[in-house]
Amino acid sequence: MDNEREPLSESRTAGVVRHLEELIFDGDLQPGQFLPSEGELATAMGVSRLTVREGVRTLEARGLLEVRRGRRPAVAYPNAAPLSGFFAASLRRDPRNLLELVEVRLALEVHGTTLAARHATRTALTSLDLAFNTMSQANDEESFNQADVRFHAALAAASGNQMISFLIEAMDEPMRESRLRSLRGHLARGRSMDDIMDEHARILAAVRDRDARGAAEAMREHLIQTRMDLRTFLALPTSDAEG
Repeated sequence: MDNEREPLSESRTAGVVRHLEELIFDGDLQPGQFLPSEGELATAMGVSRLTVREGVRTLEARGLLEVRRGRRPAVAYPNAAPLSGFFAASLRRDPRNLLELVEVRLALEVHGTTLAARHATRTALTSLDLAFNTMSQANDEESFNQADVRFHAALAAASGNQMISFLIEAMDEPMRESRLRSLRGHLARGRSMDDIMDEHARILAAVRDRDARGAAEAMREHLIQTRMDLRTFLALPTSDAEG
């Protein structure tokens, strides 16, 4: 039988996926390293090249492999792309999910900020200062929004918990959209950009002072205000909401 036309077997494909996962997670292959050739993998596992190809596609979709035309698949560096796609798709389906995203952030970022107050290194504090200063100097919504995203990413990194940092990275794109909309709701409530800067300043000061409880409360209050801003935005007439 022509291996290229061998019908796909779900169990065989699953076996290829498990085998490749073992190579990746057991450390036989490091991020950036190429897989053995398609033919070598097919021979080693006793399957067709088509089955190998299907297993590779599965792991590419999960963000574990990177596939480029003309090159063998390589082990991907850890990235949040698959989870980020989920968050982004969820918001595109229903903008009201922005409020659920804030609830996720309340659960995640309040704790992350507590950890940041306890564990932030000098380098992490410098990154936070830089993001905060960039926010204060922004002269338009987009640049302010980008600096705001960087501030929260730096705060997650300062927690010392890689999983928290990874999850905040995964929310990067939807958080950008969330902030643009919450900013419009914020202004519609009669509040100012200075109010937002004050909220971030309180978070930063508490982290710098190693005040874990104060940092958590400052983040909680900031996100509660964000939730109120989003509710206001979602209640705006369509023409006002679109800016």
